[in-house]
Amino acid sequence: MNRRYDVIVVGVGAMGSAACYHLARRGLRTLGLERFDIPHVMGSSHGITRIIRLAYYEHPSYVPLLLRAFDLWDELAIESGRALLQVTGTVDASGPDEIVFTGSLESCQQWDLPYEVLTSAELTRRYPGYQLPGDHLALFQPRGGFLLPEQCISAHVNGALAAGADIHARERVLGWESSDAGVRVVTERGSYEAEKLVLAAGAWMGALAPQLRELAIPERQVLGWFAPQERALFSPQRFPVFNLMVPEGRYYGFPEWDVPGFKIGLYHHRLEQVNPDDFHREAEAADEVILREATRRYFPQGNGSTLALRTCMFTNTPDEHFIVDLLPGDERVIVASPCSGHGFKFASVIGEVLADLAATGETAHDISLLRLDRFPAAVEREEQHSAHG
Repeated sequence: MNRRYDVIVVGVGAMGSAACYHLARRGLRTLGLERFDIPHVMGSSHGITRIIRLAYYEHPSYVPLLLRAFDLWDELAIESGRALLQVTGTVDASGPDEIVFTGSLESCQQWDLPYEVLTSAELTRRYPGYQLPGDHLALFQPRGGFLLPEQCISAHVNGALAAGADIHARERVLGWESSDAGVRVVTERGSYEAEKLVLAAGAWMGALAPQLRELAIPERQVLGWFAPQERALFSPQRFPVFNLMVPEGRYYGFPEWDVPGFKIGLYHHRLEQVNPDDFHREAEAADEVILREATRRYFPQGNGSTLALRTCMFTNTPDEHFIVDLLPGDERVIVASPCSGHGFKFASVIGEVLADLAATGETAHDISLLRLDRFPAAVEREEQHSAHG
């Protein structure tokens, strides 16, 4: 077995699988290490559907990355023969002065994206599954929709394997060390060496990169699937994916797809910070109440019987932007996580960025918003650690 590689990737979920794919296709000897199955339901990269949108209220600088991500998802779909992305259009709705609407509008205007502004009444006439507050405005952007996360990960891993990568599932990483000779990674089954290391372990990033421990905070999240009373209103053709800000919080949701039910979630569901190895993975009555109340108020035709409740995790930074960067003090190590609950759509392009950083130490993509130096304390901790190491 080959135990010396150009790059080792720890975590073969959304970002890690894409990194393995891009690295291997560049001819780099690549090893991907995943502690669970591929794909799996233990982290943040499962759940049947994941939103992809261009109208990005979080910050306009994400839009160029998204445009590239769309192209890469389309290329991967053709190459793999899999349907990875379903276009429904996207709705970003809130009060007229709130960030979900204003931020989405700013992104569209700055990057010349097509969009429409709809009142709540206009939105309901066009898409009767929606019944939003009367003062809300909705920005409709036609290109977005949803990705199929398990299919996306499988397509990236299949492509990586075809390009010569080694991928090991059910092999937990115990630790790593860096020296002038390279990087050594120790697992439950042995050790491996490489020139570069990519850490893309999602909710487990704090354990692998201690300087991120206070910046990568796992949070319990719950999704609900409810039976529509009129299913035709919640088909992909008649129900765009959405982000919605209302007094109860910021919700997101999907039409029916693959499994039965209209799907809805609440960002920062119950504000439960968790240990990813030891938290309550079963959904409970209080979780259902939170999701059902919003469904009853704003999507009443979707407020039928409960069909499923499932947990996952967000891993949040203080500003809810990603961290994608070389590790300060050790340019052999690249970190790609956490993504604060809105990262999956970017996986295809972040994989390309990670391959750039591993191969050359730099990337043509603008990732200035995602750099670790926006958290000076973390950089200082790493510099102190390196000075004493």
